[in-house]
Amino acid sequence: MHIFSLAPLLLVMFFIFAGCSSTEDSKESLEVDITNSVILGKALFQDKDLSFTRSMSCASCHSLDRAMTDDREEATIGASLGDDENSLGDRNAPMVTYASFSPKFSSIRNVAFRGGQFWDGRAMDLVEQAKGPFLNEIEMQMPDVSSVVARVMEKESYVTALEKFYGEDVFDTDERAFEAVAQAIADYESSPEVSTFDSKFDKSEKGEILSTDLERRGESLFVSSGCSTCHTFRSVDKTPPLFTSYAYQNIGVPKNSALRLINGVSSTYIDKGLANREEYNETYQEGLFKIPSLRNVAVTAPYTHNGVFKTLKTMVHFYNTRDVPGAINPDTDMPWEPSEVMQNRFNGIGDLKLSSQDEDAIIAFLKTLTDARYEALLK
Repeated sequence: MHIFSLAPLLLVMFFIFAGCSSTEDSKESLEVDITNSVILGKALFQDKDLSFTRSMSCASCHSLDRAMTDDREEATIGASLGDDENSLGDRNAPMVTYASFSPKFSSIRNVAFRGGQFWDGRAMDLVEQAKGPFLNEIEMQMPDVSSVVARVMEKESYVTALEKFYGEDVFDTDERAFEAVAQAIADYESSPEVSTFDSKFDKSEKGEILSTDLERRGESLFVSSGCSTCHTFRSVDKTPPLFTSYAYQNIGVPKNSALRLINGVSSTYIDKGLANREEYNETYQEGLFKIPSLRNVAVTAPYTHNGVFKTLKTMVHFYNTRDVPGAINPDTDMPWEPSEVMQNRFNGIGDLKLSSQDEDAIIAFLKTLTDARYEALLK
């Protein structure tokens, strides 16, 4: 059991009444001049009418005001609240900024994994990812594809735009229309508006601004401590560094016990990451999660796949001292809890022998990866 919801059996009945009670103002709330698929995708991304109770959009969990992560107070516990304002998941909402640069999910002999969307790569690409939340029973909670398409068709501007960009026969089947909706959202998520590459790091690389001594020291420590092994500086096809290899790793994160107490997931449940997928259920695949980009990392707490760490200082300190006897978790003032999955733990971290000042220098460098529009959020 991965979720907690008080009223799943009332879903279809509630959908009927929610649809009947909508107003014309609600239906037309996002009528805009749609001149391309990116504008269409952004409108769909922000439209709360596309959730079961018309109270949640993609942007609810991926706010453009905070690097497209969940900025609602409830998300500080580590997971996002669903459309019914009651259901709570077991994983942290991934950042959407720069997500479009992730390659499609692939594996080499089911040993080396790379790319995809979501923490476990279960969506091959952004189009497949965009479909998921609409139908997820603890997210936007729509009962089926046809229901999503019916909500889309309530707005004339959507119908006109979808027919213009994806063919006049786009509504011949609900499946085809749903695919077009997902494609439009993916087009928006792939646009320069979402991934700006205008951080202090980017400007420094172009010679437009100088890094501080502390930031340069942090960058040096980031490399010498091995952080750049997984969060690589390597540019691909002239794209600036994304600070991820898109590979999968088990860094030995403890379970988020506080979240489990609230969302109703059993305390004995083990989130095995990639190995939760039926086709990847071998022991050596347990505990593997996709390595995230570090762009905007300083403004996208909480951290890791389950949101167990609340500050960047805690995250860096975990990398530094996970295996050090008596090391203290700054979030709890208690020793680190055991890893949720001990198998396959990455041994390149855990005792990096960095001082607290070294950690602060690395954090100073990580702050330079913040997009210009989010610099005001830095602490």
